[in-house]
Amino acid sequence: MSVYKAAHPVRFVTASSLFDGHDASINIMRRMLQASGAEVIHLGHNRSVEEVVRAALQEDVQGIAISSYQGGHMEYFKYLYDELQKKGAGHIHIFGGGGGVIIPKEIAELHNYGISWIFSPEDGRTYGLQGMIDKMVQTCDFDPAEKAGPLPELADADAYTVARYVTLAEKNAFGEKLAKEHRSRLDQALEQVSAADKEPPVLGITGTGGAGKSSLTDELVRRFLIEFPEKKTAILSVDPTKKKTGGALLGDRIRMNAIATDSVYMRSMATRDSRQELSKAIEEALPVVKRAGYDLIIVETSGIGQGDAAIADVADVSLYVMTSEFGAPSQLEKIDMIDFADLIAINKFDRKGSEDALREVRKQFQRSHLRFSEKPEDMPVFGTMASQFHDSGTNRLFYELVSTINETAGTNWVSALGKGEHIAERNAVIPPEQIQYLREIAKTVRSYHSRTEALAELARRWYQLDGAAEVLADAPEQEALLSWRDYYRDQLDAEAIAALTDWEDKKARYQKDTYTVTVRDEEVVTELNTVTLSGTVIPKVALPSYKDYGEVLAWIRKENVPGEFPYTAGVFPFKRKGEDPKRQFAGEGGPAKTNRRFHYLSKDDNAKRLSTAFDSVTLYGEDPGRRPDIYGKVGESGVSICTLDDMKVLYDGFDLTSPLTSVSMTINGPAPMILAMFMNTAIDQQLETFQTEHEREPTADEAAQITGETMSVVRGTVQADILKEDQGQNTCIFSTEFALRMMGDIQQFFIDNKVRNYYSVSISGYHIAEAGANPISQLAFTLANGFTYVEYYLSRGMDIDEFAGNLSYFFSNGLDPEYSVIGRVARRIWAVTMKDKYGANDRSQKLKYHIQTSGRSLHAMEVDFNDIRTTLQALMAIYDNCNSLHTNAYDEAVTTPTEESVRRAMAIQMIITKEMGLAKNENPLQGAFIIEELTDLVEEAVLAELERISDRGGVLGAMETQYQRGKIQQESHLYETKKHSGELPIIGVNTYLNPREDPDVNAGMELARASIEEKENQIKRLRDFQERHAEEAPQALAQLQQTALTGGNVFAELLNTVRVASLGQITSALYEVGGQYRRNI
Repeated sequence: MSVYKAAHPVRFVTASSLFDGHDASINIMRRMLQASGAEVIHLGHNRSVEEVVRAALQEDVQGIAISSYQGGHMEYFKYLYDELQKKGAGHIHIFGGGGGVIIPKEIAELHNYGISWIFSPEDGRTYGLQGMIDKMVQTCDFDPAEKAGPLPELADADAYTVARYVTLAEKNAFGEKLAKEHRSRLDQALEQVSAADKEPPVLGITGTGGAGKSSLTDELVRRFLIEFPEKKTAILSVDPTKKKTGGALLGDRIRMNAIATDSVYMRSMATRDSRQELSKAIEEALPVVKRAGYDLIIVETSGIGQGDAAIADVADVSLYVMTSEFGAPSQLEKIDMIDFADLIAINKFDRKGSEDALREVRKQFQRSHLRFSEKPEDMPVFGTMASQFHDSGTNRLFYELVSTINETAGTNWVSALGKGEHIAERNAVIPPEQIQYLREIAKTVRSYHSRTEALAELARRWYQLDGAAEVLADAPEQEALLSWRDYYRDQLDAEAIAALTDWEDKKARYQKDTYTVTVRDEEVVTELNTVTLSGTVIPKVALPSYKDYGEVLAWIRKENVPGEFPYTAGVFPFKRKGEDPKRQFAGEGGPAKTNRRFHYLSKDDNAKRLSTAFDSVTLYGEDPGRRPDIYGKVGESGVSICTLDDMKVLYDGFDLTSPLTSVSMTINGPAPMILAMFMNTAIDQQLETFQTEHEREPTADEAAQITGETMSVVRGTVQADILKEDQGQNTCIFSTEFALRMMGDIQQFFIDNKVRNYYSVSISGYHIAEAGANPISQLAFTLANGFTYVEYYLSRGMDIDEFAGNLSYFFSNGLDPEYSVIGRVARRIWAVTMKDKYGANDRSQKLKYHIQTSGRSLHAMEVDFNDIRTTLQALMAIYDNCNSLHTNAYDEAVTTPTEESVRRAMAIQMIITKEMGLAKNENPLQGAFIIEELTDLVEEAVLAELERISDRGGVLGAMETQYQRGKIQQESHLYETKKHSGELPIIGVNTYLNPREDPDVNAGMELARASIEEKENQIKRLRDFQERHAEEAPQALAQLQQTALTGGNVFAELLNTVRVASLGQITSALYEVGGQYRRNI
């Protein structure tokens, strides 16, 4: 396939729009742009127009590529265009895409407004992926210096002007011809620099690849801005150019949280043909930023090897960043930068061996710098953990760095931050002695199966000898046969013998008309048969007719009936009568509108199983507002909730303490705040009920009792899965460490307050699958995340049986064959691990999970075909005994579901459960050879993946190297490539195409969009709430911060905070004490 080759260096900024975590497609596009020779500054997900424009101007790019899947695209793209025009950068081309979310008439409107191109699903079929990339590169193949307006003076210029001069310096360095006017301007600026009395200091930061240079740089810049708010910083960051393609991933900006200010200018530079870790353009660019009036200039290199030390030639002060993983101490003698560095940071100091590394590096620094009269511990080598918020080691490094700059460059910067501090030991999320937990789990499951084979063979011998003895009843050999029979039987454990002894009685129990089980001290009687119209009796649970003890025992240990260990067929003996697995999913506009939808969906159901989708503003913990890129998202693709008042309106009319009411909330980053609002809503409902019934306020003791009773009975799930957010969905808002701490605080609060019916986390594979993972990766990553929570909670001192029952799972069902057994495999791995590794009780062994049909399999083309795919996926889920199910609406590829499409989606489930005859049986998959084979194959593939994650330091270690994210992106790219090539047939999309289909066939479809009235009303409700609590909120927020800083339970305090502070106010307050999430590529 031919690739367009640009005549000019083409630079792009790529990102997902504000409050949008869907980055699978933009990651594919940016990778292909790089492979086509472009230099790509990737910003990642959830980027505001201001951030994108700032990056585009500072980087002097020709193009911007934005993906937008969460609604609000009209406001976002128009606002982006307007801001570029306002800044004098109208020559920068804007490209976008959003699958079927951006409909043809909206695409036409955006094109007419000035957006260069919005790609549609039809474009993907017409151009192919590479054709789309070629179109973008070709459009942007021009010299930006020739397209922009007149070039102003450099002295005290704005960031865009500085960027344009840096581009000229870069062109000059690589021998490109400059226009006469530009040459004159650049020469004049450089002459003024050489005539200056004093130059700003240059800090060079270099180090090995993967040492965390960008994160550490960001933390140092953040401290510099706090300590010296009047000073300006310029960052020149270098990344390597690929020799084969000429493209480059300029990925440092994505890691920087501190640069969102006019006090910082950042420019990402590719090495191009420099053949070293520094770009040739650095020496030309440095005078430019010096002349522009910056007080501190930071040059960060790409990852270097042992013999590289080019940074020392351009820096006044050099900082070398490394980790403990350098091999034997003798390897330190080969590292040139130890000879040249003024300071060394051993980052990621929580890794094993860091203390030893610190000692060895200090000794090598002492030798290299001939400082034998000083103690090794006085060498400027410091342990840091840049990933941890307000790390004391980074504080100390900052103090020493400022002191060194003062000594070297003659500055007089005064700061006491970090003085005398030493890196403080923190309790690791997963203690070092537990780091191999995933490999141990794989070993546990395999050992269980090996034990099963051994026991089954013993039981088979018992059966065979018993039969032989029976045949030879009167023969002299019978005594010997019986002796051997007893020998093999006695080698079985008591559990196996009991299972075999009970086998015939168990079969008899299931052949009766009813079956009685005890649930929470109550007897539940279940009818065991359904009679068809033809008079056939269909058993609810069918058992195998095995006679051989070995076959029986193997089946019991690998399969068993639903409700019995290892729960392969299901965690409960039978499905609950009168309660289908369906959930009523809603979320649109304001809380009142979604409340009406909930009542509409559940009006004919005794069980109210409400599943709540929040708008993307809420998902990112922010308040609604009128800025266009925020305003467009308010109430789109979910409900806007920002105050306790909103939460009360959302669930008004539903008894949240009823055993028939269950509330699921799909929220992650701000889950603790939203959950606190929900709990308060349930509590206040019961307090109001008391007032109505008793015509008085409850006493303090009565209120406390009502509060405790409410929390003990409320049912539902909050997603709160921060690990999969980092790996797939991207609605992380706080630092991972702080987010995990709050998850632990929620679970500890649940234990302390006996909250047993509400699940503290829904460990989600759905969003991992939606990001592009195949079913094996979805299941493996999700189970690995679940076991990580288990290990973390255990490390906090919680008892396994006090929390494991409050964990639930959430999977996607696509059409791949592995989805037929995803529940079976998950249940068996979990049950065996809980029992044999953790010694957990029966309740903890039961993995309960929700299924949502695949959103990724919904297509805007031939949209009516989506219901067919959804039906097949729902059928697999029900046959696999999922605990609850959501069927997607056919129009979700284009819009938020309408009442009509939701009704059709609900009908899919109801037709299966009410009309599908085989669904009357509750273990239809058991006994099928292909199902048994698939179960074993998928299980082994999952165990192998757990081992691969274990070898990377467990889930958190693998996340640090972006293992999960990289694998998901790779699998997503494979899917998209096969889809676009037609190798993966998708009916109505790339094959069996409708010859009469109009590209604008969905134009008449009802689009669910929040109205201006709804958006304005939500903003007004927020303002009213904030005004009412203006005096109380500051004190409550300060108390919340103090609780976080002193190690208190943050969730317990949030129950108070949400009564007077809005979601956005709380998020901002917690950023200051817990840190903000740092994106990764």
